[in-house]
Amino acid sequence: MLGRDEQLRSALKIAASALKEHGPRFALAGSFALWVFGAPEPVHDVDFVVAETDAEAAAATLAQAGFAVERTPEDWLFKAHVDDVVVDVLHRVNGVAVDADCLDAAEDHSVLAITMPVLTPTVVLIQKLRSLDEHFCDFSSLLPATRAVRERVDWDRVRADTAENDFAVAFLVLADRLRITG
Repeated sequence: MLGRDEQLRSALKIAASALKEHGPRFALAGSFALWVFGAPEPVHDVDFVVAETDAEAAAATLAQAGFAVERTPEDWLFKAHVDDVVVDVLHRVNGVAVDADCLDAAEDHSVLAITMPVLTPTVVLIQKLRSLDEHFCDFSSLLPATRAVRERVDWDRVRADTAENDFAVAFLVLADRLRITG
């Protein structure tokens, strides 16, 4: 039996390989994207983004690759299951449709021996900070990841793009005081 880390890595590789071979365009997102840049390895799930117009094509590709596709009540993602692992495929992030510009901004990196597009730490951090609210405001998982990728983050852009979210602002004040932001 594979350990949790191996299961997550295997699901990431299978999904990325299928999407690379059969489309549509995608990018690694979320905590695994930060992991590529040195953050702690995630233990929950794998996140990818696809353009909103390509969500159905992505679901079909992953189903053909052996994933069980689950349509969720949330209208911004679908879940693809393999064994006990969940791959979230988001086509909207924080209410904004994923589009070609988002995918174009991803950088190609070798991830588990597969070259794939990966969202940058700046983009992922903005997305994570924008998702903070009174129902979910967990700085404990965000701090180590942010500290690990801090040198790759455009802090001026993060501040500008999250200024309307009071929880994000509070996180940035804490990150400033901890000298994470430089």
